[in-house]
Amino acid sequence: MAFRAKGLVFWVVWGLLMGAGMAPSAAQNAARAPLAPFPVATDTRVGGDDTLTRFVMDFSRKIDLRAFTLADPYRVVIDLPQVTFNLPPKTGESGRGLVKAFRFGLVMQGGSRIVLDVGKPVKIEKAFALDAQGGQPARLVLDLSATDRDSFMRNLAADSRVQPASAAGGIDQRSQEARRGADARPIVVVDPGHGGIDNGTIASTGVMEKQIVLDFAMALRERLEQSGKYRVVMTRTDDSFVPLADRVRMARIRQAALFISIHADALKKGEGEAQGATVYTLSETASDAEAGRLAENENRADVIAGIDLSHESNDVADILIDLAQRETKAFSAHFAKSLVASMRKVAKMHKHPLKSAGFKVLKAPDVPSVLIELGYVSSQADLKQLTSGTWQTKTAGSIAQAVDTYFGTRMAGAAASAGGNRGGNDR
Repeated sequence: MAFRAKGLVFWVVWGLLMGAGMAPSAAQNAARAPLAPFPVATDTRVGGDDTLTRFVMDFSRKIDLRAFTLADPYRVVIDLPQVTFNLPPKTGESGRGLVKAFRFGLVMQGGSRIVLDVGKPVKIEKAFALDAQGGQPARLVLDLSATDRDSFMRNLAADSRVQPASAAGGIDQRSQEARRGADARPIVVVDPGHGGIDNGTIASTGVMEKQIVLDFAMALRERLEQSGKYRVVMTRTDDSFVPLADRVRMARIRQAALFISIHADALKKGEGEAQGATVYTLSETASDAEAGRLAENENRADVIAGIDLSHESNDVADILIDLAQRETKAFSAHFAKSLVASMRKVAKMHKHPLKSAGFKVLKAPDVPSVLIELGYVSSQADLKQLTSGTWQTKTAGSIAQAVDTYFGTRMAGAAASAGGNRGGNDR
């Protein structure tokens, strides 16, 4: 009994000490813990109506921010340092008041972005960050009010500080370094679609296209590099957003011999069912309605990230608008046929596996380019394969084989052409 009484006294005293603050509190323990590499977003709320709306996001610590608006469609963009978004899967799919929906993600190394779709012209009344205090987390707060289009456009024009995120500087530097070398092997650019704030299509399981295509692209790079025949350049190697124009520019600056863009498609409920891989080449007129829909969706990736391509430089605009040169289109078509023939041996192909559409990433006039839709994440059978390491390895191998065939026939054609020219000179 005495032992039990002493034990009871101990716990009573311990409770009193904790109440008096002599035991370490949760806040004190948290303060002593090392900081996470990046601030963590933990919760978000939208409140208000069609006149005034407040958007709030909670963070593990205070962050810097810059907010600005974009038109056609109306959007509010919030640029942040790199953060980790630890939010529920469907966060942002619906909004409230002036905010119809919002999305978020990594837009470049060191930088993240939140894009809010707004249903009408808005004015940013306030945009600020708060420190954690009083048991409340650090917060980002954005207050929006409704306005008219004229006022919206005047505010937009006055904001001269807006500079779209671009990887062009890094691209130029890396390309110059590449040109210094004497490596004569052809450069193959492998382009995993989407990334960062742009998730691409999302399977019913929550698996995102941006991760599927990145995993596959890494497998393809490994397979191509194993042969020792090519220099492989990736447009992204992590969950970063890369504008469509920069993907094209990356291939052109490096004088790439081939550009392969990797994607996965999906059909909405009620649009029917489809399975299998499809290979696309450039066409200003889509080969069918499905190809047109897909190209339109993929080309909207830059709009999703809050970047208006209509204000790009003339050089980039030319890349996006001009038709590919006739020779380049012929090479692209030749490679596409080789791809279908090779992939058919190991992967299920779409009933119409060879199509054309106006994808922006295929519009480099001097780089033969194709876009591969590996399958449909809306198909359970396709999704199972797309997320299978074994399937990825086999299919990447078939694409690498098509690359070998393509360059083999090009080299043979060049040699034959050179021989013909020498014969003409002898005569």
